[in-house]
Amino acid sequence: MLASEYFQREFVINSSGHLEIGGCDLVNLAHTFGTPLYVLDEQRIRLNCRTYLEALKNVYPHFEVVYAGKALLNQAICGLIYQEGLGLDVVSGGELYTALQAGFPAERIYFHGNNKSPAELLMALRHGVGWIMVDNSMELETLNQLALETKTKPRVVFRLRPGIEAHTHTYDQTGQEDSKFGMGIHDGETMAAVKSALASPHLKLVGFHSHIGSQIFDVAPFKAAANVLAAFLAKVRTQTGFVAQVLDLGGGLGIAYNKQEKPQALRETVAEIGRYTRECLTALQYPLPKLVLEPGRSIVGTAGTTLYTVGNIKTIPGIRTYLSVDGGMTDNPRIAIYQAVYEGVLANKMNEPLTEVVTVTGKCCESGDMLIWDLPIAPPSTGDLCAIFETGAYNYSMA
Repeated sequence: MLASEYFQREFVINSSGHLEIGGCDLVNLAHTFGTPLYVLDEQRIRLNCRTYLEALKNVYPHFEVVYAGKALLNQAICGLIYQEGLGLDVVSGGELYTALQAGFPAERIYFHGNNKSPAELLMALRHGVGWIMVDNSMELETLNQLALETKTKPRVVFRLRPGIEAHTHTYDQTGQEDSKFGMGIHDGETMAAVKSALASPHLKLVGFHSHIGSQIFDVAPFKAAANVLAAFLAKVRTQTGFVAQVLDLGGGLGIAYNKQEKPQALRETVAEIGRYTRECLTALQYPLPKLVLEPGRSIVGTAGTTLYTVGNIKTIPGIRTYLSVDGGMTDNPRIAIYQAVYEGVLANKMNEPLTEVVTVTGKCCESGDMLIWDLPIAPPSTGDLCAIFETGAYNYSMA
């Protein structure tokens, strides 16, 4: 059986039997740039950006798609995202610096993070960052003081904990009550912060945000979050008179890392989130705020492939064959952290049948340094090129 049949993927294979991505021979790329090598398919990223925009345009009147830079950020990505009409979400001074160096407009940047330092907040204020996503009451106090000192008036969005547990890995859950992220909406914390922000002449509260988690395949938790937040917006209006201009539902839609994972179609899922959010707000007779979605993984995840050179091959009779490559958990820690399951091939042997089963391991002095367990593969040799798919998100950024 060939790789295309086993993995149920459509591969572009050239006359040399090499795998191509975006019109590029991966073997040639490895020879030119060396390995390990992250390869990104620009057109795939652009297509994913456009899918989000097109999915929302007919279901919600005023929206913005904001790319979550934590998934993968460099100056080239910043330029590409801007060209496609997306805003940018950053979570550190380093990411903000990268975006500004790339020429990304500061007014279209959303600055996230649960523990922004005063220096990072000052950086955001001095560069005129468009939206500061305040995570907690202490940050609100710090920002208020810094805004006073710098004579600025930043737009503020509060991050909330909607109390929703998404069905995903525990470390990917972020919207439950017990979370390091966001303010509680059921214990009075957020309402007190709203009143504080509205009373401050140095802050401009504009809305609310939640992010329920990552690698989520089901639209139901997003709809639940929309329902909870819409009800909270109505409650805030009743108690304070404040009407939100922004409702940010975050990101979190998952991708298929392997043939066992079956996410719902991206366009239909995004459209359903927008449609349902509008219905929730309309039912409460609440003026529709700008709807913000913050995709990261679903923009770049499927666009990435990592290339490795095969080194030593060790067979333990009756147990396992280890195929060692020149990278590992240093460039993809997701296997060790999340037990993620990837798929891969020998990019220089695409026309050869998969007759062997190997475990792809890295070169770190750590037993947990595994990349793929029990991978069907063509007969391997030292010097072969191993390509591992869906590495666009949370690989380079976690390396």
